[in-house]
Amino acid sequence: MSDQAQIGFIGCGGNASGHMRQLSKLPDARLVAVCDIAEDRAKQAAEAHQAEAYTDYHKMLERPDLDAVYLSLPVFAHGEPEMAVIERGLPFLVEKPVARTMQTARRVEEAVRRRGLMTAVGYQLRYMGGTVAARQELAGKTVSLAVGKYWCGSGRGNPDHWVRQMALSGGQLLEQATHTIDMMRYLLGEVKEVYTRRAARQLSEIDCADTHVVALEFESGAIGSLTTTWAYDPSDWSHANVLDIAYDQSLLHWTGGKVAITEKKETRDVEAPGRGIDEVFVEAVRTKNPALIKSPYSDAVKSLAVSLAMNESADEGRPVRVATV
Repeated sequence: MSDQAQIGFIGCGGNASGHMRQLSKLPDARLVAVCDIAEDRAKQAAEAHQAEAYTDYHKMLERPDLDAVYLSLPVFAHGEPEMAVIERGLPFLVEKPVARTMQTARRVEEAVRRRGLMTAVGYQLRYMGGTVAARQELAGKTVSLAVGKYWCGSGRGNPDHWVRQMALSGGQLLEQATHTIDMMRYLLGEVKEVYTRRAARQLSEIDCADTHVVALEFESGAIGSLTTTWAYDPSDWSHANVLDIAYDQSLLHWTGGKVAITEKKETRDVEAPGRGIDEVFVEAVRTKNPALIKSPYSDAVKSLAVSLAMNESADEGRPVRVATV
């Protein structure tokens, strides 16, 4: 490997531009190739980062200089691109959620395992200082209750967009609230069972529910709830990715980058050093150190299973054990 990790991108839309901007700031990384089925989008990204543009990821993967690949794809498009990167033997970072179905996710997971590849999934909230502080505070504590919330207005966009089509995106619980679900797992441990109620009260022009209430039982014995809506005010994101965790007569309030702890009616902010996911991934690739990754593919598959169990519960009107998904 050269002094810089040579990075390629499959998918230039969505969150890809944010990752590209962060990579451009890192002296140890260089974006050398980008691919998108929309040629104009690929060329625009290539020009912005002095990279080579492709519309066929198989052609891009023929390059001998690639050290790692990012996959920034719609949920329904996962599967074959990952398998091609695995066949090439390259470490990769893939955006969340990792697939629309467990069948696709398990196939990729097994291929990664066979090749022994380093992977990361874009659960960037795990790397933030607030999350580090929350994990430190909760270590060894007895959590009794966790209440999560993801309220936003993103469901009010173009009804024909794939995000708002259940068959393509899996709805809000799968495509969007996956960050909150993943954080509940990361801070409280594995989810044992879920029970979901959903409603379509406002967004009648799409086939995805606009509101969910989910009860969760964790393997630790803690219980929790998650409420979501994407029919809220589109200009207000302050109610997305919020967690309140009750433990040992205390309350931890997590909002991604910030953590506040209330004990005996007094509230204090807690902090810890954090790093960006792109910086961590590049270092892990350059040093061949997978221990730096906080969200490997195999772990992200577990967050996918929780989301799918929630959807199954809503479909069938009964509690669903995550292990059965």
